[in-house]
Amino acid sequence: MAVAVQQLKRISGNNIVTPKGYKAVGIHCGLKHKKYDLAVLISEVPASVAGVFTTNAIQAAPLLVTKEVVKENGKMQAIIINSGNANACTGAQGMADALMMQQKTAEKFGLAQELVGVASTGVIGEKMKMVPILNGIEKLKPEASLEGSIQFSQAILTTDTVTKNTAYKTVVDSKEVIIAGTAKGSGMIEPNMATMLGFITTDAHIESAHLQQALKEVTEVTFNSITVDGDTSTNDMVLVLANGLAGNEPLTPSHPDWATFVKALHTVAQDLAKMIAKDGEGATKLIEVEVDGALSDSEARKIAKTVVGSPLVKTAVFGCDANWGRVIAAVGYSGASVDPNGITIKIGETVVVTNGEPAQFSEDLLMQYLKQPEVRIHVHLNVGSGQGLAWGCDLTYDYVQINATYRS
Repeated sequence: MAVAVQQLKRISGNNIVTPKGYKAVGIHCGLKHKKYDLAVLISEVPASVAGVFTTNAIQAAPLLVTKEVVKENGKMQAIIINSGNANACTGAQGMADALMMQQKTAEKFGLAQELVGVASTGVIGEKMKMVPILNGIEKLKPEASLEGSIQFSQAILTTDTVTKNTAYKTVVDSKEVIIAGTAKGSGMIEPNMATMLGFITTDAHIESAHLQQALKEVTEVTFNSITVDGDTSTNDMVLVLANGLAGNEPLTPSHPDWATFVKALHTVAQDLAKMIAKDGEGATKLIEVEVDGALSDSEARKIAKTVVGSPLVKTAVFGCDANWGRVIAAVGYSGASVDPNGITIKIGETVVVTNGEPAQFSEDLLMQYLKQPEVRIHVHLNVGSGQGLAWGCDLTYDYVQINATYRS
C-alpha cells in the first residue's frame, strides 16, 4: 500500500532560522576587507546532527573538528563559520586554531565545547588570523530574525554572487515541521562534495542515526549531482540540525510520515544544489541534464554528471552552439553502459539525435533556445529503466579571470 506524503509548502522570506528554536547572525570581523566574514548558528537546545563531508584526501582542520562532533556525539548546538580563509594545509597550528574557535564559541554562548562545530572557507594554505576571529566571536549576537539570517548567509560567501536560501513546511504527526537551508558555493564544484558549505535546520524530532540515513540518501541525488569545474575542495560539508521542537513523535524509517520528511529534506537540498550550480563562477546559464533509459539510477546520474561537467558541453552552451556531438561524446566516455544505436538526445524540446543518428532540426531556433538562462538536455539510452539528474553551468571567460586572480 502506498504511503501518503504530506504536501510541501514553500515559505516566503525563507531563512535558516525559520524552524523553531534557531538563531543566527553574521558580521565583519576583519578577515576580508569589508564584507561579512564571521557567522554563527545556534539552536536553543542540543540538536541531532548529521553531516556529509568532502572526499578529498586533504581535509581542512575545521572540517576534521566538525566530523569528530558529528561522529562522537551525534548532537550539535552551534556552528561557527568564517569565510576568507579555509584554514586548510596549515598543519598543527591550523588544528589548534580550529579548536580555539570551537572553544571560544562554546565559552561565549555557555555551551559544551563538544557541541560546537567549525567551518571555514576561502584561500587554502594561509594561517588563520586569530585576533580578528576571537574578537569577532565576542561581538556575535545571534537573532531569530530575517536580518540575522541574511547576515549569516552573507558571511559564509566567497566568490558567490548571491546568497542561497530556501525553506519549506510540511506536516508530521499533525504537527507543522519546517526545514530550511542556507549554502555557499560557486567554484571548485565537483562533489562528492564541492567547495560548498551547506547548513540545514529543522524543528523535526529525529535521532541522529536516522537523520544521517536520510541525509546520505538525499545527498546522492542533490549535492553530489552538481558540478562547475571538476575540482573537489578541502573544506566541503553539509550539516543538518534537528532540534525536535516541533513536537512530533521521533521519525524513523517505519514512521508513517518518514517519506514526507525525506521529501522535504530532498527538496531543500535540491534547491540549494541548483542555486550553487547556477551561481558557478562566471556562469551565465544553469544547465540541467536528465538521463533516462539507463541500466540503473546510479549509471544515469553518472552519465548526467559527465555531460554537464564536460568543458566542451559547457563552452558550447555558453557560445549558444547546437553542437550535440559534444553531448553524445560525453555519454560515450562516461564509463556507463550504452548502446550507440539506441541514444536519443533533446536540447530543450528539440530532438537532435534519434537512435544514434542526426535528426533534422532548425539551428536558428535551437540557438535562440540556448540563449535562455536555463538550458535542459535530455538523454534517453534505451537500455534499462534507470533515471538521473545533474546540474551545472556554462564555462565563461569570467571563470578564468576570477580564478586567475583569486589570491590577488
